[in-house]
Order: sequence, then C-alpha cells, then structure tokens
Amino acid sequence: MKKSAQLFFKSFFFILIIILYGCEDSKLKQPNIIYILADDLGYGEIGVYGQKLIETPNIDKLANSGMLFTNHYSGAPVCAPARSVLMTGMHMGNTHIRANGEWSERGDVWSFKAMLDDPSLEGQRPLLDSIVTVANVLQENGYKTGMVGKWGLGAPMTNSIPNKKGFDFFYGYNCQRQAHTYYPTHLWKNEERHLLDNYIVTKQEGIDENADPKDDISYLKYNQKDYAPDLMHREALDFIDRNKDENFFLYYASPIPHLPLQGPQKWVDYYLEKFGSEEPYTGKSYFPNKNPRATYAAMISYLDEQVGELVAKLKEIGEYENTLIIFTSDNGPTHVPQVDTKFFNSTGIFVNSRNTMKGSVNEGGVRVPMIASWPNEIKEGSSSDHISAFYDFFETALDVANIKTPFPTDGISFYPTLIGADQNQHDYLYWEYPASGGLQAIRMGKWKGLKKNLFKEKSKLQLFDLSKDVKELNDLSEEFPEIISILEGYLREAHTTPYLDNFRIPSLE
Repeated sequence: MKKSAQLFFKSFFFILIIILYGCEDSKLKQPNIIYILADDLGYGEIGVYGQKLIETPNIDKLANSGMLFTNHYSGAPVCAPARSVLMTGMHMGNTHIRANGEWSERGDVWSFKAMLDDPSLEGQRPLLDSIVTVANVLQENGYKTGMVGKWGLGAPMTNSIPNKKGFDFFYGYNCQRQAHTYYPTHLWKNEERHLLDNYIVTKQEGIDENADPKDDISYLKYNQKDYAPDLMHREALDFIDRNKDENFFLYYASPIPHLPLQGPQKWVDYYLEKFGSEEPYTGKSYFPNKNPRATYAAMISYLDEQVGELVAKLKEIGEYENTLIIFTSDNGPTHVPQVDTKFFNSTGIFVNSRNTMKGSVNEGGVRVPMIASWPNEIKEGSSSDHISAFYDFFETALDVANIKTPFPTDGISFYPTLIGADQNQHDYLYWEYPASGGLQAIRMGKWKGLKKNLFKEKSKLQLFDLSKDVKELNDLSEEFPEIISILEGYLREAHTTPYLDNFRIPSLE
C-alpha cells in the first residue's frame, strides 16, 4: 500500500508539474508588447542614429540588444493623423483622421481656462464608432491593454477615448492642446480627471515685464510642482507591475520632446555644464526658456532615462525576455526657432530646414528612428533596411501575438524581419496631408515621389532616387517618365475621399 501510495503521489505531482509548466509555456507563446512613441523626435536625435551632443545610452543599448531600422516611416507628418494610422493600420489615404485641425465648432478650444471649466472642449475629433484599433483586437484576445501619454484621437465624453477604443487602462493627456504644457492643471485617469497641483499659464504668456531674462527667477512660473511626464511614467511602471502575470500591451505615447521646453532641472544642469551659457529664448510661441539648447537635450535624455527604467522593471518581474519593445517617434523634429535643429543636426542625414521637417512629407518629416528589442528572438546588434511604416504595427502586433487579423489593413507584418525570416514587401508607402499647402508623397523601393501646393493645383510629381539622394535635392522626373507613370497610378489607387470635409484636398477628388 505504501509503495502504491508513493507511486500515486509521484505520478500526481509529475502530472501537476506538466500541467503548470504547460500553462506557463502557453503564456510565453504570447509575448508582451510595449510600443514607446516619442513626440517630434528627429531621425538624428539618438546616439545610434548619429547624434553627437544629446546622450541616449539606454535607447542606444536597446538598439544594440536588438534591431535598428533605417527605413521606417511615420504614418503622417504631425501628431493626430500619425496616431490614427498607428492605431487603425490604415495609411493616410484611408485612415479617418488625416490632419491636426482642431474641433473648433465646440467653442473656445484653445483656452486652458475654458477647457478646465468645460472638459467637453478638450480633445480632437473622434474616430468613428465603427473603427477598430489594434488595442481592441489585442484586448479581445486576452491581452491586458494600457496606455499612458498623449491620446489625441477623440474628446472626453465621446466614444473615442482610450477606454472605449481597446484600452483597459489610460493615464495621460486626452487632448493635444493640453499637452502644450508639461505642468497641466489635470490629466485623465481612465474616464475621470486627475487634478494636479499646478496653475494655468497660457501658451502665449511671456516673462513678466521688467523681468531679467538671464535670471532663473523670471522663469519660475513655467516650472511648477506636478511634472506630467513623471506622473505618467509612474503609471506605466505600475501598469507593468500589476499585469506581470498576464499578457500585456502597453502603448507609451510620451509627449517628449514636443514643445514647450520644460525639462528636469538635473538634466538641464548637466547640459548647461556641457554646452556652456547660451542666449535665452524670450518669444511667446509656447513658453520662454533661459537655456533652450540645454533644456531640449535634457528632455530627450530624461526620456532615455525612462526607457532604461522600463527595461529595468521588465527584468525585475522576469518579463524582459518575453517582451517585444518598439521605440520610435510620431514624426520628424519641430521647426520652431527655440529648438536649434541645426546645432543638434536633428534630422540627421536629411535636410534641416523649415519645409523639410515636421509638417512635411519630405524624409525629414516622415522617416523616423525605430528600434525593436526582444531577447532570444531578435538578433543582438542587428539592423534592417526593410521599408516599413506605422500602419504595419497593427499586423505585426497580431502576428507576434499569434492572433488572426480580423479584417484587411494597409499594413504588412514586419515580424519576419524581426526574427530573420523571409519578409513580404510593400508595393509602395503612401502619405497625403491636407495642410502645409496640400501634400502627397509615395515611396516605391528606392524611388520617392513628392507633390506640393495641392490646394492650388494638380501639381507635378517630383522624383528622387533615395539610394543616391536622401536629401531629395535632385528631381529626376524628366529622366524617368516610366517611373512617374507607375507612381501616378499608385497615387490614384491609394487615395480615398475622406469622411470629414476638413481633410479634403480638392485637387485629389
């Protein structure tokens, strides 16, 4: 009897171990996904992409442990449509939100005071109720989904807030205009406002009359108590910790380094010592700043520090090897004068000019850094010139999670590239932009086509060979009429009439 009992219990515990191991193994077949989206971070503003002045050791380490993409593109040249493309998997010819145009029919949407009094004035135009996001699909397939940072795809009290578009948890800015200060009066936690210990300073408010622009005291009102990036970062770490026993997707949409210039003092002091004294910015576009170069660099190094803390948290909970981390930016760097993009060489190998960065469909406006890290899956220190875009993330995330795509998108999964397998290629990438005079762009292999001033005319397509001319300086349209003909056909194929009249470019209809 004793031997039989011993055999029984040994068999029982053996089977139990197999079951438990099988459950854990089953979980590991669906990795966690963290998508970190910087805001207005240029292609050349990270060390591994050639930055010489701003230090980004944690992001560089992420690249060195994984894969660096050299031909990755945002979905759009500005905030809201880039996020629309990312969440829906549809390029700018099909996605619902195609520009940053504000929902001004509601009232005084630019006033911080009006928005504080009436939260229905916050936020941008909503996605349609019928639109399904990548978060919706992951959530429906067992993932815990969280977002921290800047949303920009639907106002409070609409059906297009993060919690109604696939996210179990949200903390951050609902509204892009509110994100024009890092010391807001409030952030949103799920569907409730979280009031902060800050007071309103208007975007156009300069330093006080007779104040000394070289005195730190003159800038105190721009640096208050509750720093939004700190608060959002803590919530991101807490989300990871709460869901360490689940499969999770975290969309970390940092507002950094988008203006205004408001950075942690320890990093500002670090770069003051590195760069030396400089002339203050005393203009009234966003906020004045005593040390604009040092503050801009400080913000990016602070974002880098946060990336390092996310990785450390994953290692602490034993989920680092089971997590795909993607780091990228929503568009090219800003063109406003208080950010010295020539000093930093913000666009890197592209042109640093007012018309070729954020808000443009030139390479400096839409080609962005992208790094993917996933230990044991992605070859350490690898790089890829695969041509990809934001609208590929939808397909990639589902592919990584082994979830069948519920409907067609414009994207192609780049999961095969991550693991070194055969990769399908796009026939072309496409952009249109109903601002900046009306823009359209297409990339097919080495060829890049550009159209500008579309509000005024059916403009001629310029043609550039990016394999020889990444700065887009030499128009070859007269030399390659056959390429122009192919691209024109793709341009017609890609564009659909937008649902909202605000996003129409008349010459394309």
